[in-house]
Amino acid sequence: MTMDQVLWTRTKDELVRSVEQLGFPAQLGEAVAKHLGSPKAMERMIAYLENVKPRREDLLVDEMLAIRSEMDAWREKKASEEANARYNEILNYGLGTEDDSYR
Repeated sequence: MTMDQVLWTRTKDELVRSVEQLGFPAQLGEAVAKHLGSPKAMERMIAYLENVKPRREDLLVDEMLAIRSEMDAWREKKASEEANARYNEILNYGLGTEDDSYR
């Protein structure tokens, strides 16, 4: 098992324990971990569970969806920034072909 897999498994187990301590089924914790996907997202969810201690499953699921949405938006932003940087590089330096010699 790689270090990333070990970290993911440990964080998932901690999330499942946190969900169970609030009285929810372990399967809910497993589903939340799978949907969130990353240790960082799971750690945010654990912090929410420990600080807010939601009493209803729908509140837990709403927070999971909010975390996932924020992470997806962050990834899109980073991809857009990278694409913009490459586009600006092409505008500034060309494609590196002979047709670029007119600059």
